Amino acid sequence: MTIECLGIVGVGLIGGSVARAARASGSCATIIGWDANLNASLRARELGVIDHVADDLPAMARQCDFIVLASPLGAMESIMQQLAGSLRTDAVLTDVGSAKCSVIEAARRVFGILPAGFVPGHPIAGTERSGVDAAFAELFQRRCVILTPLETTAPWATAKARALWESMGAEVMEMEAEHHDEVLAATSHLPHVLAFALVSTLAQMNEHSEIFRYAAGGFRDFTRIASSDPVMWRDICLANGAAVLSVLNRYEQELADMADAVRRGDGSSLESMFRRAKEARDNHVVF
Repeated sequence: MTIECLGIVGVGLIGGSVARAARASGSCATIIGWDANLNASLRARELGVIDHVADDLPAMARQCDFIVLASPLGAMESIMQQLAGSLRTDAVLTDVGSAKCSVIEAARRVFGILPAGFVPGHPIAGTERSGVDAAFAELFQRRCVILTPLETTAPWATAKARALWESMGAEVMEMEAEHHDEVLAATSHLPHVLAFALVSTLAQMNEHSEIFRYAAGGFRDFTRIASSDPVMWRDICLANGAAVLSVLNRYEQELADMADAVRRGDGSSLESMFRRAKEARDNHVVF
């Protein structure tokens, strides 16, 4: 598969890594980039991540046969509005958003009848770093990419999206958008919320400098993701609010049960909860 002209909307860590990986795999001839921050686009060109900076989004839409939306979820609808009037009928339009239902709803508001080339997607990959300087071609290797094609999505578009991600070394899966959002709320969104909450809590304690100074490896490992982009995670929590709240409520109940066991000095209940968690992780979590 060869893409004549690949457009990247949002040349940060993920968008920049898509561009680097696509170039490294030989999947595309030309890469055009656009970012709400012009300096980011110019930096991407300076680094050789993209070949050209798009003058505007309509111009990008007219040129590209494959467009990847890698901007924050809160900006998706505005970006689609700018692309809509100029999008080619043979173009694949996909995204990398961590919530899928909100992207699909935004597309329906913008397009009415969804383009045949619209293939919502989500690479489950990233680091706590952000910006195009952090982008690297190997980010998606041996990582899972979830596509959530719709009844309106043409088979050729899904096949082309799958081929691009597989060329980058990713394992591609397909599922319903609603199921995707429920799964990611539990496995990605909740851990990020917890990490942000823990660091925020400790930062407000009088002894916070000493707490952070003596933090052990487990603390550093768990809270690493609290260094992620706050704007991106704000948008994710709002876009997938119902699913995030559902899993947060379940976590709060488990936490309340643990607090109650500590309050009562009930070591047996604590050990039982800890053992259940250890067995679940040992048996089911694979990295």
